[in-house]
Amino acid sequence: MNRRTYAGTVSALALLSWGAVAHAGGQPEAQAAEADATVSEVVVTGSRIASRGFTQPTPTTTVTAEDLEKASQPNVFQAIVQMPALQGSTGKTVFVNSTSSGMQGLSSFSLRGLGPIRTLTLLDGQRVTPANINGVSDVSQFPQLLIKQVDVVTGGASASYGSDAIGGVVNFVTDKTFEGFKARLEGGESKYRDNDTFVAQAAFGDAFLDDRLRVIGSVEYSREAGVLAGGFGEQQAGGRDWYETPAIQVRPLASTTDGRPQYRVIKGAQQIQYAQYGLITNGPLQGIAFGPGGAPYQFQYGSGGTPNGAGGVTGCFAPFCVGGDLSGGIGASPTLAARLKRKVAYGRVSYKWGDDDEIYLTTNFAQVNSLNQPNVGAERTGLTIQCENPFVPAAIRSACVSNNITSFQMGTSNGAFGPIDVNVKREQERFVLGATGSREVFGTSWSYDAYYAYGVNRISIDVDNITLTPRYNAAIDAIAGPNGTVICRDPIARAAGCVPLNIIGNVTQDPAALAYVMPKNGPRQRSKQNESVAAFNVTGEPFQSWAGPVAIAAGLEWREEKYRTIGDPYGDGATADNGYTDDYKADPLLRLAGNNWYAGNYHGGHGSYSVTEGYLEANVPVLQSQTLGEANINGAVRQTRYSTSGNVTTWKLGGVWKTPVQGLRLRAVTSRDIRAPNLGELFAPPVVTNATVLYRGTAVNVLQEIVGNSNLRPEIARNTEVGVVLAEPAWLPGFSFSADYFDIKVDGAINSLAAQDLVDLCVAGNQEICGAMLLTSTQPNTNFVRVQAFNVATMRTKGVDLEAIYRKNLEDWGLPGTLSIRALATHVMSFKTTSGVLGTIPVESAGVNLSNTPDWKATFSQTWALDRLSLTLYQRWISDGVYNNEYIECQTNCPVSTVQRRTIDNNHMEGATYVDLGGTYDVNDNVTAYFKVDNLFDEDPVAAPTTNVSPGVNPYLYDTIGRMYRAGVRLRF
Repeated sequence: MNRRTYAGTVSALALLSWGAVAHAGGQPEAQAAEADATVSEVVVTGSRIASRGFTQPTPTTTVTAEDLEKASQPNVFQAIVQMPALQGSTGKTVFVNSTSSGMQGLSSFSLRGLGPIRTLTLLDGQRVTPANINGVSDVSQFPQLLIKQVDVVTGGASASYGSDAIGGVVNFVTDKTFEGFKARLEGGESKYRDNDTFVAQAAFGDAFLDDRLRVIGSVEYSREAGVLAGGFGEQQAGGRDWYETPAIQVRPLASTTDGRPQYRVIKGAQQIQYAQYGLITNGPLQGIAFGPGGAPYQFQYGSGGTPNGAGGVTGCFAPFCVGGDLSGGIGASPTLAARLKRKVAYGRVSYKWGDDDEIYLTTNFAQVNSLNQPNVGAERTGLTIQCENPFVPAAIRSACVSNNITSFQMGTSNGAFGPIDVNVKREQERFVLGATGSREVFGTSWSYDAYYAYGVNRISIDVDNITLTPRYNAAIDAIAGPNGTVICRDPIARAAGCVPLNIIGNVTQDPAALAYVMPKNGPRQRSKQNESVAAFNVTGEPFQSWAGPVAIAAGLEWREEKYRTIGDPYGDGATADNGYTDDYKADPLLRLAGNNWYAGNYHGGHGSYSVTEGYLEANVPVLQSQTLGEANINGAVRQTRYSTSGNVTTWKLGGVWKTPVQGLRLRAVTSRDIRAPNLGELFAPPVVTNATVLYRGTAVNVLQEIVGNSNLRPEIARNTEVGVVLAEPAWLPGFSFSADYFDIKVDGAINSLAAQDLVDLCVAGNQEICGAMLLTSTQPNTNFVRVQAFNVATMRTKGVDLEAIYRKNLEDWGLPGTLSIRALATHVMSFKTTSGVLGTIPVESAGVNLSNTPDWKATFSQTWALDRLSLTLYQRWISDGVYNNEYIECQTNCPVSTVQRRTIDNNHMEGATYVDLGGTYDVNDNVTAYFKVDNLFDEDPVAAPTTNVSPGVNPYLYDTIGRMYRAGVRLRF
């Protein structure tokens, strides 16, 4: 691997567990000198400066194309996301149990656990059209075979790149001078005979007209079958056996005066509100469930629990018992990995019209389809079934008479319904017209870069096999009709085509009834995201200081983002602009205001904003001495004006000292960074529901309007990093090491609060929030609370990044080949969030393994290479953690539990170590075969219990797929 090209430009060294990460600052001084002789100027993502010998203070890791090849992943996102500093990223295993989030199948990076919305992802230093209303890009839409390197900036970069770069920047750099042809074919499958993958990629490039005209392109197709829904109970997909229905059982706060913990971690959590085919949950018949043919039987609650006739179960704490009949649980059923299909075509045409000047046009067309199944069935609780319902078994009707009741309460997970399908399609079209080159101005050579980019993302969401709640409620309320028929009770429903549905027992379902409650056309959303960007940047060295040339970069940028989305009339509501159609016919049972679906009630909306900004960055050498070493100061300032929130200023100031000690460098940087509110936070479409709040001691019925807040201001962050780099000292050749301390604080973080929290803040004197409600009107249906996001939260994270590498030629020890050992780790010392809600305390999430910021996250690799063969052993490690730092662990003599400090019998959550194995063999100069086994020992994910029904796993940290086999071939000509 040739790292000389990036000499002196990036932070420390070369480290990722799955392959070398090219940290040019960590290469030998001799190599750096050789590189400086061949490379005049280098642009690095962490800075806009292009200058000879420039070393920036912001740590930046560069992953090369060779590193990505060693990772052998079907999607480059899955390779990069393994870096320890990337915490909380999404991907195909995250949001898979979600219907309405809009994040399903979206691959987006999150640095420092601050979320994808606070990490800026770029393509060739340019913003890419967002893939959803939250403003984040989908890396799956990027061209991948032509990636030359990926720069990961683990520090604030808003002064250089603008909004969203609070956690840092991930920049994909394409190979703009590629010539020849290369291709890749890969297949794979999990141990469980699912998640089969297929990848086919090809890229070509050539130069014409004496190398003035250059044409480059690539086409890609990949399919990952995913791991779709399992079954009921503990029946996981593919025969996996690690799901044991974990949960946290909760006792009432008032009962914790007995010295026992309020929370208890359990396995075999049995819901008491429903069974697979129906369970009576209240009254004298409570505890009777229904089986094959509707036959009643006594439900087994577990824990020795017996129903009390009032909805509770003695010996259990709602909503769980332990053990018993687990057949109706839906926790095991959500998709573990979404089905993902990618089609990407990329092209670049450039023409040199001078020795140093070039114009270019790039195009990118991408389509990414994903499928996830949030659950099988659809649990319903609190259903009222009339005893006269013809579907009620005769024995139960008789019991109704004996107990003098006419109805009973029931819950069911609707075992006959099958899985819900959420299909998401994202289609991107992006065009960039630009020019680069250099000009001599007043004796100084200035490099320039100007471009205009336009992109559109069209997002389609279609949900299948899901019920309309009003129709479901009407269909299960059946009565006897004429001539022995069964009909719906409601005459309005009957006139509108209602077909009775039998949900009592495991019975053959009437296809007409299923079609009525689950129509062919389910929830639907159509969205369009547009982004336009125009930018002009220059960089040069106009004068010298006493220690060397002073480099300056400056630029102007303009950006406009807008979106429009529309839902189906059943979910969004029927309006003049979104009325009923042949696909969604008028139905008197359905609410005109929408929200009729079991889930997936998508609402329409639109909004836009524009940004104008300018920046100036300078690098000033301040020391050039054989005895004291070399040092430079780097600073930048950016002024930004948002059409929605006005002006904001960002800046950074840092420096690097190359000490006289060989290989030793010190660096430090501090910055003021921002994240502007995204389109969703500003212009989310309104959703109105009924609610009750407590206002100055009085209960007030209100209309709760959930809506965006166009008055939001940018979040302001202060980011500080201090580090040391030791690059191959003479006393230990082949060894490099770096350590960086980081401290990021975000003030005015945007947070959505509940209606009651907003009322409490208003009463406490927050006048901005008081303007979003009316609570004193005497007129019916006029009091309201507008539930919006506000700049009320605070976040602060502190920690350390460590990197080390050692390379050794084994011939020195009389052994064949070379050995490379690498390690990269991030230690999160603290991650505190203050929500802005009155009466709450700061929440410390560092080391919470139910979240995404473990105490330690590290990757390691050991590579042995000989001639054409290379073998690498990888380890991915997550340290042990807790369920919640605010919990008090105790078994006896526990203090009284409180809302802020709850007691729990076990607050330990194990970490994990995953071992991977990979290898390559160069068949000849044109063909390379490779293989990769991820999770070699098929380590099961650690149980992740919550107080609700859940999949019981944390996909942000743990492998949910199991052992994966992949093999492929690469061609180069």
